[in-house]
Amino acid sequence: MLKVSGVHTFYGAIEALKGIDIEIGAGEIVSLIGANGAGKSTLLMTICGSPRARQGRVFFEGEDITDLPTHEIVRRGIAQSPEGRRIFPRMTVLENLQMGSIVAQPGSFERELERVLTLFPRLKERINQRAGTMSGGEQQMLAIGRALMSQPRLLLLDEPSLGLAPLIVKQIFQVIQEINREQKMTVFMVEQNAFHALKLAHRAYVMVTGKITMTGTGAQLLADPEVRAAYLEGGH
Repeated sequence: MLKVSGVHTFYGAIEALKGIDIEIGAGEIVSLIGANGAGKSTLLMTICGSPRARQGRVFFEGEDITDLPTHEIVRRGIAQSPEGRRIFPRMTVLENLQMGSIVAQPGSFERELERVLTLFPRLKERINQRAGTMSGGEQQMLAIGRALMSQPRLLLLDEPSLGLAPLIVKQIFQVIQEINREQKMTVFMVEQNAFHALKLAHRAYVMVTGKITMTGTGAQLLADPEVRAAYLEGGH
């Protein structure tokens, strides 16, 4: 479904991604783990066209989307829930979800809204509340829900558990697993919580300073001594 081939991304003269090659098959959950500053979020943003890859190509369902504007990439079926949530704080929950549905098929809003509110009952309770007054966990639910409103075939999640209480983290990961299983949605997830990310993933990649250093199934990487030392046992 998604292929990133030889991608180099720069911020000015600083090379953030150094020849990234990844593939994500339809129906998979694929996790990307790595330390802060490794380039994980940059990869998700490069897939969405901002910043653009200076070298290499990005393909989605066989189409080269490397140079497409971000709104055209979203129209083709890729949605991102960004790091830090970035909801519209002055808008209500409903208005945020309406913003997510702009590129969806006409006439699908009520159906998709019901689906999102079923996944996140808390949002239904807060439907007319200003998003900025909600808790961090509720805002994360809204960020994911807003992305789902565009009816994506590929969902990009950037640090969905960041800063959340353990109980909320568990709920978020259960929803990710459910939309993958029930809706057959493909998920590419950047996550610092390596244990949860690898436990959930069909496959995973490890990124170190802008390079992919390891790949395997989630179970394989969970059991790998190097991964355990670096990401699961307090190492760096």
